Amino acid sequence: MTVPSNTQMSYATVGLREDLENNIYKVSANLTPFTNMIGNASVSQPYHEWETYSTRAAAANANEQGDDTSASASQQPTRVGNRTQIFKDAGTISETTKASTVAGQSDTEAWQKLQKSEALVKDIEYAFLTNQASVTAADGVAPKLGGFQAWITSNVSRGSGGSSGGFSGGTVSAATNGTQRPLTEALLKTVLASSFTNGASNIKYALCSATHKQTFSQFTGIADIRTEVKGTNQATIYAGADVYVSDFGAITIVPVQYPLTRDVLLVDPSMWAVGTLRPMKIEPLAKTGDGSKFQIVAEKTLISRNQKASAIIADLS
Repeated sequence: MTVPSNTQMSYATVGLREDLENNIYKVSANLTPFTNMIGNASVSQPYHEWETYSTRAAAANANEQGDDTSASASQQPTRVGNRTQIFKDAGTISETTKASTVAGQSDTEAWQKLQKSEALVKDIEYAFLTNQASVTAADGVAPKLGGFQAWITSNVSRGSGGSSGGFSGGTVSAATNGTQRPLTEALLKTVLASSFTNGASNIKYALCSATHKQTFSQFTGIADIRTEVKGTNQATIYAGADVYVSDFGAITIVPVQYPLTRDVLLVDPSMWAVGTLRPMKIEPLAKTGDGSKFQIVAEKTLISRNQKASAIIADLS
């Protein structure tokens, strides 16, 4: 049908008002699953130390009647530590922007502080979960904390050529990557048996990527994939597994969106803590022009109360 002559069209109309929602829809990675599940501790120095201890192995112990008693050598704890890391972000906003009306932002400066604070929280979680070595502060050198993957040396499954890092002489060294291989139930069972033998009796969580979460769901140990169908109801198929019940207890499988691409972390949350030297704080910076400046800063470390309590399956494809 032909449009009548001189019909005013919306695309040719001057002054047509915008139709912009007064909302902002955010998509964000699950912020901090690891940080949320572990404890907290106060830190008073940039190098925080604690002691770990493991009881000796069981041995035969039988004694003659009336025998004199001799003392055995006492076991001493191991002194370990981690460096604090400074996490920081900053923002600037012009006074004109602050005075303007912005859709979805009743306070543009507050909005900027919120989004940057959330990003900083994710940066802290990222550092905790990585294979990052600790670094001592020096001129031109930023201090770094040793991450989860660098701490674990006792209960590990690594690909060919891979080796553990661990704590030694005041430093947490990063692990060396090995040849990648698929995640299998056999690898999981082997490292869980090793963990139990070494005294890790409270592993509650497996942190992994989305890909490895799907692999967990394919393990043969998952027997029932359908619910009981009653009457004319349709069947429900369960294609995912959230809990793996092993010979040594139930493990909740937690997919994380960063940074685990080649590793599965098996976590006893009671044996990890966030050490805080300086809690996250928003501070105004000196005004140098027609705008407002601020920084967000926090100083944290990761406390591995005893690395033998957790485990890692590394070098996965």
